[in-house]
Amino acid sequence: MAIRGPLLVLFLALICLVATIHGAKPSPLVPFSRSSFPPGFLFGAGSAAYQIEGAALIDGRGFSIWDKFTREHPEKIWDRSNGDVASDFYHKFKDDIKLMKRVGLDTFRLSFSWSRILPKGKVSRGVNPLGVKFYNNVINELLHNGIKPLVTLLHYDPPQSLYDEYGGFLSSKIVDDFAEYADFCFKTFGDRVKYWITMNEPNGLAINGYNFGSFAPGRCSPLGNCPGGNSAVEPYVAAHNMILSHGAAVKVYKDKYQAIQKGKIGITIVSHWFLPKFNTTADRIAVSRALDFMFGWFARPITFGDYPDSMRSLVGNRLPKFTKEQSAMLKGSLDFLGLNYYTANYAESIPLTATGANLSYTDDRRVSQTSMLDFLKGANVKAYYIWSFLDDFEWDAGYTVRFGVTYVDFKNNLKRYLKSSARWFQLLLKK
Repeated sequence: MAIRGPLLVLFLALICLVATIHGAKPSPLVPFSRSSFPPGFLFGAGSAAYQIEGAALIDGRGFSIWDKFTREHPEKIWDRSNGDVASDFYHKFKDDIKLMKRVGLDTFRLSFSWSRILPKGKVSRGVNPLGVKFYNNVINELLHNGIKPLVTLLHYDPPQSLYDEYGGFLSSKIVDDFAEYADFCFKTFGDRVKYWITMNEPNGLAINGYNFGSFAPGRCSPLGNCPGGNSAVEPYVAAHNMILSHGAAVKVYKDKYQAIQKGKIGITIVSHWFLPKFNTTADRIAVSRALDFMFGWFARPITFGDYPDSMRSLVGNRLPKFTKEQSAMLKGSLDFLGLNYYTANYAESIPLTATGANLSYTDDRRVSQTSMLDFLKGANVKAYYIWSFLDDFEWDAGYTVRFGVTYVDFKNNLKRYLKSSARWFQLLLKK
């Protein structure tokens, strides 16, 4: 599948896969070099506020849905931990940015904590000056070290206050609140931030937060051991309001700031690639259906203004509808597309009767998937961000997995040590 447009930013979890799209010649230490990539190609690393910042209970920050989720449902976190301290980037960002410069990063992808900037979720309810100061300091420190900031406005952690007030993304009220938050960020930081992402993996939040209940806010149908929710309805409602929130934020940026600030804005979607498990017509159609339900669910509305046909057919009235005005706002609402890509899967078609009587997003796809490893060929790739720069709080996995190229010693004052992967990346990035 080739995805083409003015700019495609690709975020990957596995460094070694980059070589497959460039045909670089191998060497004993690094199989390719910076010169193997087009001029202007950016290399960076990613992060998320709740995963690395810590300082959850100080300096005016309000609760996010993850603060409450980890306290009320510690059994859903593999090691029963939380992000109260995390990697303590809040206090250690200057040293961490020095490490980024040492490795040779061109750019760093960070997210803002909405509730650190607006503790109650709305500008009218008060701006936290210490939160604004923190992000100003981080941005300035990055630029001082020659590293371009790429900012994600929302990475899984909307304010708990808005969830308490009206259900968060289950209500259309959040669209205006997200647009107001985005407006504040563009106005406050957009003179220096030239790359914006509205949301990271909104499809992941919809699936894990409202279908399986394994992520905050932990909602799913009763059989999924959740205190509330409906896996057949809520994933689609939450996703619908996320898509509209994205569109509203992009409209604010393009109407008020882009001409002056000259930045770019997009969204990041997570997806796998799929291949038919068996060479049958049913499984080939299942591949298309699986892509529609994972990637097309968000990509199609923001490019063409509506959901994929397969979703509208299979989900029926449970899938919300866009008005003509909303569709027009969403169509083409991106300068670039971010893709979080980890692996590929075999797709096998399964009949509805085999999925059971309890409908959910999972059942609606009518696909059984089997994991494999492959790569997504023919994209106009402009940048690559490893996940992640630091070991961190990995959502429901807690601190049991370490994806960072920098080792964080969680038992010894959070000391940092560059891993072999960081040294490898450093060799690649030498100019």
